[in-house]
Amino acid sequence: QAPVVESGGGLVQPGGSLRLSCIASSFNITGYVMKWYRQAPEKAREFVADIGTSSGRTNLADSVKGRFTISRDNAKNTVYLHMSSLKPEDTAVYYCNRWPATHWGQGTQVTVSS
Repeated sequence: QAPVVESGGGLVQPGGSLRLSCIASSFNITGYVMKWYRQAPEKAREFVADIGTSSGRTNLADSVKGRFTISRDNAKNTVYLHMSSLKPEDTAVYYCNRWPATHWGQGTQVTVSS
């Protein structure tokens, strides 16, 4: 079983919103910085956002600042990516991982299209 399981993706119209979830199944996220990445077709995987261990620090890629936020619920062993004002260029498979990284999960597909 993959150490993380991502969910919440889907097809959404431009300007819409989605909330992605990442549940860690084989480790406790409490002691880890958690990160979201995405990979669009024929492009390299890129960093989207990360969050410190106590939620006090977040970091977002310039391309998503003002539209995406990241949060975590350590009690649920879950990290979230809240996406709003979605654009077609946000279309990608979204992955989460800890830092230092472990094996990748399957990701969740986000498609932004009218």
